[in-house]
Amino acid sequence: MYDLDTRRQALALVAEGHSLNSVSRRTGISRWCLRAWQQRLEPLPGNVTTCERCSRPSRLPADPAAYAYLLGLYLGDGCVSRLARTYTLRVACADAWPGLMDTCEAAIRAVRPENKVFRVQRPGCVNVTAYSRHWPCLFPQHGPGKKHERAIELAGWQEEIVEAHPWELIRGLVHSDGCRITNWTTRVVGGRRKRYEYPRYFFTNKSADITRLYTGTLDKLGVAWTSTRHRNGGTNISVARKASVALMDVHIGPKH
Repeated sequence: MYDLDTRRQALALVAEGHSLNSVSRRTGISRWCLRAWQQRLEPLPGNVTTCERCSRPSRLPADPAAYAYLLGLYLGDGCVSRLARTYTLRVACADAWPGLMDTCEAAIRAVRPENKVFRVQRPGCVNVTAYSRHWPCLFPQHGPGKKHERAIELAGWQEEIVEAHPWELIRGLVHSDGCRITNWTTRVVGGRRKRYEYPRYFFTNKSADITRLYTGTLDKLGVAWTSTRHRNGGTNISVARKASVALMDVHIGPKH
């Protein structure tokens, strides 16, 4: 007998595109078990509850601040995948940022307290994952193909949440596709060359819609930014002015 966590972790590997053969070799679980679990995943605990969005009348998530943060993570490094009879949300968090994994897990638990959250180790990162048939309700941006190859627009109720919690959205976007770094330069002062260091924030994304959401929210928050083309074909948004960096530091800070 396998416990629920073992079943979910094995099925998460299948959802990521691994064959039943490779998952069986990796976990020691037979292909027959894996196939049977796929077929009866829906009735497992945590998948039969309703959500705020598909209830009648529909309402906002119980923790809108956590949702705004999770929305930022999803738009950056997250995806919703269809399984046999349910959906899985995966947010990729680099191994270098264990604190990000904890914060991501806490946000998922706040948004979907009925569903269990677990972590699947991948090369260089951990997928923070949860199953629910309601992820498409909560993330209507879900769809076929890569995000930067299709339109990404917020629903009215999402705009309402972002309006109320703009910094949480920005924090999620920076924690996924952004960073805080320290640049340096040298100047000659009094005949001597001195080194000066200054922090700045970067955000890079290939989706024009997601980039506009990020910069539009920065504009509303009074954060100055500049943009350049990134070598990967995306857009790089830089926040470097001292006052704007200080404002970002109050609400965002470096990843850890």
